Amino acid sequence: MLKRLFDIVFSFTALIFFSWIILISWVFAAFDTKSNGLFFQKRVGQFGKLFIIVKLRTIRKDKEGVATISGVGAFLRNSKLDELPQFINVLLGDMSVVGPRPDVEGYYDCLEGEERKILELKPGLTSEASLKYYNEEQILALQENALEYNDCVLFPDKVRLNLQYYYSQTFFGDVKIIIKTLFHKMF
Repeated sequence: MLKRLFDIVFSFTALIFFSWIILISWVFAAFDTKSNGLFFQKRVGQFGKLFIIVKLRTIRKDKEGVATISGVGAFLRNSKLDELPQFINVLLGDMSVVGPRPDVEGYYDCLEGEERKILELKPGLTSEASLKYYNEEQILALQENALEYNDCVLFPDKVRLNLQYYYSQTFFGDVKIIIKTLFHKMF
């Protein structure tokens, strides 16, 4: 109950504080991607229930339909500004401020045994795993087979870290992760 109350207060405050950044970023994303500037995608949530995540759009398609990361999109991704609209998901109760990052179908929903305990957690904006792999796109870009590397190295390590969080989560532990995230993004 305390975690949900904290999520509501934190996300509401963040939306007020960052609303001008979200609005400006949204306008730039809309012009740069020639779209409405928002990206909606199904993600696996708590107990395996699907929800729609909200992000700023960072990919545009050319006349042939080839998708590429836009110029503004690259900045939004690197700065993680594309994820600020997810505070709406937190406010709605689909996500928490701290918890495993929500993934597309075919990963967390396919876990077995003890690892399925991760699905008891609400997905979050930040976690120890997301801090460790903040540069995941760059790591995967360096791999000969990015999908295999993700499936055999990154994803299992994220599961391990998220399972550790499951067993050791506390309110003050969450605050510590938030502080680490804020300092990580600034420096």
